[in-house]
Amino acid sequence: MSILTDDSRGKIEEYFVRKGLLSQDQLERYRAEASAADKPLFTYLISQKVVNEEELTEATARTSGMPYVNLSHAVVDANILAMLPMETAQRFMAVPLGETNDSGAKRLAVAMLDANNVQATDFLSNAIGRPIKVYMASESGINNVLSQYHMDVDEGVKKSLAANSPATPKSNAKVIVQDSPISKILNQLLEYSIRVGASDIHIEPQEKKLVIRCRIDGVLRVVMTLPKSVEAALVSRIKILSSLKIDEHRKPQDGQFAVMVGNKEVDLRIAIAPVVWGEQVVIRLLDKSGNTFKLEDMGYTGRALRAIRRGIARPNGMVLTSGPTGSGKSTSLYALVQEIFSEKINIVTLEDPVEYKMSGVNQMQINPDVGLTFASGLRSILRQDPDVVMVGEIRDGETANLAVQAALTGHLVFSTLHTNSAAGILPRLLDMGVEPFLIASTINTVIGQRLVRRVAKERDSYQSTGMETERIKNSIGYLLPKTANDVPNVAKDLGYPSLPLADSASFTLVKGHDTPTTPGGFKGRVGLYEVMEMTDEIQSMIIKHATSSQIQKVGVAQGMIPMHEDGFLKALNGLTTIDEVDRVAANIA
Repeated sequence: MSILTDDSRGKIEEYFVRKGLLSQDQLERYRAEASAADKPLFTYLISQKVVNEEELTEATARTSGMPYVNLSHAVVDANILAMLPMETAQRFMAVPLGETNDSGAKRLAVAMLDANNVQATDFLSNAIGRPIKVYMASESGINNVLSQYHMDVDEGVKKSLAANSPATPKSNAKVIVQDSPISKILNQLLEYSIRVGASDIHIEPQEKKLVIRCRIDGVLRVVMTLPKSVEAALVSRIKILSSLKIDEHRKPQDGQFAVMVGNKEVDLRIAIAPVVWGEQVVIRLLDKSGNTFKLEDMGYTGRALRAIRRGIARPNGMVLTSGPTGSGKSTSLYALVQEIFSEKINIVTLEDPVEYKMSGVNQMQINPDVGLTFASGLRSILRQDPDVVMVGEIRDGETANLAVQAALTGHLVFSTLHTNSAAGILPRLLDMGVEPFLIASTINTVIGQRLVRRVAKERDSYQSTGMETERIKNSIGYLLPKTANDVPNVAKDLGYPSLPLADSASFTLVKGHDTPTTPGGFKGRVGLYEVMEMTDEIQSMIIKHATSSQIQKVGVAQGMIPMHEDGFLKALNGLTTIDEVDRVAANIA
């Protein structure tokens, strides 16, 4: 946005008062408060949530005579976006919107952050090759449209890549490092993936092409296809950045490096493995900014949340999480650590890898090459006077027994296992050779979890079909309130704002809008959880070597809400959909 003159500021202030966003008295009070805080008035008003960025942009446009457009939820056709290259759009914070008929002359509507910049407007008009009509838009609105640019590589870059790609990378390391097309495509790929919130990038060689896929909200999507000739140079570039051997093509290799994208620092974990048509690369993106690790934000609520807090409030014992790879187990561990963090206790972690660095927590990364495994590391940690020990994963009997011994000797231990459900943790420890009486006496709480996609903010409500209604009643009817008087108590018990009656003729569900920024109508993810506390009855069952299904039944009878039913409750509260819950948790026993 352009630098505002005193006259412009005055007009915007008058506009806010005229529109009823604040009174004259409030304006004077906020002006004094902003001066005392040594902040510009409009910055202070936004920080105090008196106005938002969109309202300030509209006020600036209206008072300066510029046309204004709100792009917060706009979806622009890909053919229109193609009229202005993404790099140019990002550089000038300007996006094309479509044709407009201005006084009988056809022009291209372009939204800009700095709509009063005449030089930028002339440059864009020449770049597009036609006259344009400029609209003012907010930064968040323009970023919404920028995120809709499809990940692609122009033909010039493809030809340059093909021409400069060596047959073998052995003797061309320096050339590859300095090869601008390769650097350009890798940077573009990383920037795109971080912007859309991807967790992983898959670079997959096929017989005649190289396919790039991104995992967004747990689902893989193809975002780019490159010529086969690019493969060797691109993989070698990644190997060099990760300090891996570029002449090793027969063995898997793991590495890491970090990048700065905008004001974000992102750690990248690299896994390279030989496949039939070349070398596959999987890049895990770990965004180190903006991670609060709050249990409530992750979807823990009601009974589950209370059970977890009781488990971690004890001075010793074990709290274990379970689920498949990518189900959010490590994030749950970080949230548990964040929940109990205090300067009065010593928290030590053993991880592979250290995904997020936490201030005030002593984190250790395992390194099997020098003999630092989970088992040996755990022995070392116990000599460091810890109060709380977090073990990234229990992979074998030795680590399991050491973790149990740590819990027995007065430590609180957090860890994860790969099992299908919370109840499955207990037989799994038996399989690892841990004595039943030790399991029964050390475990406080076990957690089973999955991740489902959240419904986007842009959504529609609808009434459940007959089949959906029947399924909801059969699954969670026993949890829902029976009368209107029961609603407050049941909602409080389950941790949701409100709940429908169990005998409702239908239930209100939601479905998100399918847009380029919310594919399938989803944006972000939330956890489904089942949390089981160790009781005397479950302890007796463990000692008798009961199966996971038997333990599960007792846990449900004692108040545990299974993951699938937790998912249905979240669907009723507009967090996800019935189909998404079925996709992720339908077959959990």
